[in-house]
Amino acid sequence: MQVFDSTRCELGEGLLWHPEREQIFWLDIPAKRLHSRTEDGARVWDLPETVSALGWIDHDRLLLASETGLVRFDLRNGAWDRRVAIEADDPGTRGNDGGADPWGGFWLGTMGKKGEEGRGALYRWHRGELRVIRKPMTTPNAMAFDPDRKRVYVSDTPHHIVWMWTLDADGWPKGEPQVFLDLSKEGLNPDGGTVDAEGRFWSAQFGAGRIACYSPEGKFLMAEPLPATLTTCPAFGGPDLDVLFVTTGQENMTEEERARQPQAGMTFHARMMMNGQPVRGVATPRVKVG
Repeated sequence: MQVFDSTRCELGEGLLWHPEREQIFWLDIPAKRLHSRTEDGARVWDLPETVSALGWIDHDRLLLASETGLVRFDLRNGAWDRRVAIEADDPGTRGNDGGADPWGGFWLGTMGKKGEEGRGALYRWHRGELRVIRKPMTTPNAMAFDPDRKRVYVSDTPHHIVWMWTLDADGWPKGEPQVFLDLSKEGLNPDGGTVDAEGRFWSAQFGAGRIACYSPEGKFLMAEPLPATLTTCPAFGGPDLDVLFVTTGQENMTEEERARQPQAGMTFHARMMMNGQPVRGVATPRVKVG
């Protein structure tokens, strides 16, 4: 893993490769900033609220998961248009991880701002309907979709579990979730995640300083180390979707820990290989906003 951007985010998150713009975006949640970097250099947008996850609507507009709901954001002029409120009346919670599904919907997890047990929930917004998928939850993460198998993976970070739901023809869960990974014996904390073109699940393991890859059956395949222990979010990008980007953080680290990890909070990238073949991701679907 090499440094892609040397900005030391307090809590880097929400990686999104925009397929139309061929541009990577990510967030620093507590700093209320949206970041990007292209051949022309770095770009930063200051945001009025904390934002934790991203989707893309069209060439110039993103869907932002803010602390009060889902917002349509114009990259050209910063226009901020809230589309749906989510826990807007609860100042003690905020959005956490989220992502677009293959049906044009958007999934979002919420959590307590202090990480309180059971303070959050998992939602899906689709065709103007907002539904609670699971409640309570503590720190829901990942929301990674395997369109061929019609399943979604959701990390339950502090409980060391990755859940898997099968999805119906409209992208809604069918029945109760199954345990896809139970990492409690290893003491691993699954944070953000993504699925590659072969259906393998890539998990950022917060506190372990690595990205781990698992087969569709949940078998451990490999792990890639990073020089920052608080790994948060992976996403495939690049014109050929063959670059794995990873955000990291330094939130709640002591000054001594920050000094020992001078690259904590930076954003990394690398081309991954599996069985001698390059690993490629799947293009993030467009969010359909009415």
